[in-house]
Amino acid sequence: SGRAIRWALAVAGLLAATEVTWPGSLLGALVIWSVLTLTLTVALRTAAAIAQFRHLQTRAGPIFAHRAAPALDRLPTVSVLVALYHEREIAAHLIKRLRALDYPRELLDICLLVEADDRVTRDALAATRLPGWMRRVTVPEGTLRTKPRALNFGLDFARGSIIGVYDAEDAPAPDQLLRVAERFHRAGPEVACLQGVLDFYNPGDSWLTRCFTIDYAAWFQVILPGLARMGLVVPLGGTTVFFRRAALDALGGWDAHNVTEDADLGVRLARRGYRTELIPTITEEEAISRAWPWIRQRSRWIKGYAVTWGTHMRAPRQFLSDLGAWRFLGMQVLFLGTLSQFALAPVLWSFWGLAFGGSHPLDGAVSLGLLIALGTLFLVSELLTITLGCLAVARPGRRWLIPWVPTQIFYFPLATLAAYKALIEVMVRPFYWDKTAHGQSRAALKDRPPPAPRHRF
Repeated sequence: SGRAIRWALAVAGLLAATEVTWPGSLLGALVIWSVLTLTLTVALRTAAAIAQFRHLQTRAGPIFAHRAAPALDRLPTVSVLVALYHEREIAAHLIKRLRALDYPRELLDICLLVEADDRVTRDALAATRLPGWMRRVTVPEGTLRTKPRALNFGLDFARGSIIGVYDAEDAPAPDQLLRVAERFHRAGPEVACLQGVLDFYNPGDSWLTRCFTIDYAAWFQVILPGLARMGLVVPLGGTTVFFRRAALDALGGWDAHNVTEDADLGVRLARRGYRTELIPTITEEEAISRAWPWIRQRSRWIKGYAVTWGTHMRAPRQFLSDLGAWRFLGMQVLFLGTLSQFALAPVLWSFWGLAFGGSHPLDGAVSLGLLIALGTLFLVSELLTITLGCLAVARPGRRWLIPWVPTQIFYFPLATLAAYKALIEVMVRPFYWDKTAHGQSRAALKDRPPPAPRHRF
């Protein structure tokens, strides 16, 4: 924390001195960096989308075909860790959804991780009878209280050779663990991690949940599988992620201080030569329906991205050596580019005024040709976002979201507010876990059928 504050003050001082010494140069530098990172980000997302859709075009059979998971002669024991905290509303529904998992009970080991002082969750679990293959693990009090710390503690109690992670509000597909076991069986030992597809069961709650669902669909159905097919680092999601126990032990588990332990672990897996694959099985979650809770959650993710990038870039030459040039460049664009785009979005927005006859601090210093080039870049970026969103939700049960895709132009600015909150917290509260409340939607508290096997890959 002290180091982060010193670096932040040093950078702020340098920027202030630059603006005083060379007026206007700071804005020019920010514009150049914003345009550069936007260009690289658009290029990466486009390449990932092309890689994914080329795969879909060459794959035999219909895109939405549901294939039964092949039976194995010998199934492995699977342990699933579920970190819970203040889950009064959702606990009983979680247990019912986990009961729907189609996996031999003698080979299923579900550990419900509960903080020692969390009487709320403890009482909620006490009101529900747990089956023999599901147990409560009490996480002792400590100076740090984060999800990865709880996962590390629970790992010592897990019996399985495959370790999975779920969140409290998850509704996984019943055959999910069978598919995971089958894929690990067929894949080589270098495939240490399988990431499932995350979707939402309450997109109809509000405009924000619709946009959130489109956002997730583009990320998990198009971008992430595309990155994996390009051989780049895959930043993991925090749930429906499964590991070979041996690989997880070799890495020492999760970074207990990182609030996006999932993204960090994806990077560490890549550094050790392991691969992550996307697997076509869906887990439905609860989409946040109100702006401030959404900003709080997204700020935690952005803060974690910043901490992850800073942690691995402390020794950049070693990082480059571990990843290789291709994955190292992809990591920079994905992490640093994303952070830059969220934080510097207002710099790019300022140019829209020129398109409508307004003024700009760089007015007169920017040629007409450059303005046309910038306008074209902005337009391409927006069209790419809309195209990916439409393609990602063009599937049974989600096509009704297509008309809402263009409205994301008003959705993504919320991430800029989240970025500013995140950057402040990196300096003053880097390890603070801004918890997302579950059970806020009626859909989350409804016993409903598990997600249908709708997937793209």
